Amino acid sequence: MLPVVYAFLRAYAPYITLPFAAVVGFIGYKVEGLLSDKYTPYQESIEEKREERLLEENLNKDLTHVDSLKERKFVPRSVLERNLSPSLNQEKS
Repeated sequence: MLPVVYAFLRAYAPYITLPFAAVVGFIGYKVEGLLSDKYTPYQESIEEKREERLLEENLNKDLTHVDSLKERKFVPRSVLERNLSPSLNQEKS
């Protein structure tokens, strides 16, 4: 008799587990709704923060100071400096 029960459970496993999973999920959803705070504060998007940062950098920059093309400061000395982040690029003044 036990092999017949196992065969039945194996064949109809989705029909047996789906209601059980739905009940557990519903209870978990309700408990989480009671315990958690549903308020999410507004945050600026990363794109907006980046645009503001770049605008501030451009406003604070001295536009009358232009590097000489003969000095070639825009050419990296090594391959490792090619894609260096501006925040890591500490020019020695």
